[in-house]
Amino acid sequence: MNNPDKKICPSILSADFAILKEEILDVEKSGADIIHCDIMDGSFVPNISFGAKIVSDVNKITDLPLDVHLMINNPENYIEDFFKSGADFISVHYENNFHLNRVINLIKSLGIKSGVVLNPSTSVTVLDYIIEYVDFVLLMSVNPGFGGQKFIPNTLEKISELKEIIDRKNLKCRIEVDGGVGPENIKLLSDAGADMFVCGSSVFGSENRSEVIRLMKESIS
Repeated sequence: MNNPDKKICPSILSADFAILKEEILDVEKSGADIIHCDIMDGSFVPNISFGAKIVSDVNKITDLPLDVHLMINNPENYIEDFFKSGADFISVHYENNFHLNRVINLIKSLGIKSGVVLNPSTSVTVLDYIIEYVDFVLLMSVNPGFGGQKFIPNTLEKISELKEIIDRKNLKCRIEVDGGVGPENIKLLSDAGADMFVCGSSVFGSENRSEVIRLMKESIS
């Protein structure tokens, strides 16, 4: 039986945008739990993806929750736009937010889930005075900016460290992991303490998406 607390979150960054509606409906039919939207500005990360208009269009296609990961500078200027576009989760990076508490409280004031993202080289210790305010922490297991990268192995240790902090503080904060996630490593990530798994090319690049998602859900059940 699948564990309902563990969520598979395909990232549409790896989808074929020429047939985006078909791609989203296909992964929904294949068992996806959440649709992950990577927003990149070409400044904070070396790539440009899409904005609130695409998120709004995705929201019209699917009833699945939308998880919006803002890899952008000055995210506070755009949070309300993404909320209006249908975001159910919004996460911002620790690395470029000088007033992180204010930004997190802005997201929470909209009644949706708020998250903090850490780049691969950022220690979980920076969360000491913010983790009690967030609903989830997204750990990048690749350097952000591009899909299809190789998983960084010491992310496993980082997940375990974060899980220990959450348990010690008796928090309900969830752990999401993004980058190089697939059937070959998802069980290790789950056993370390991760709850939400962002899967890009491992799902959208597969010829049998139903089978890939089924295998991953079995691994984390």
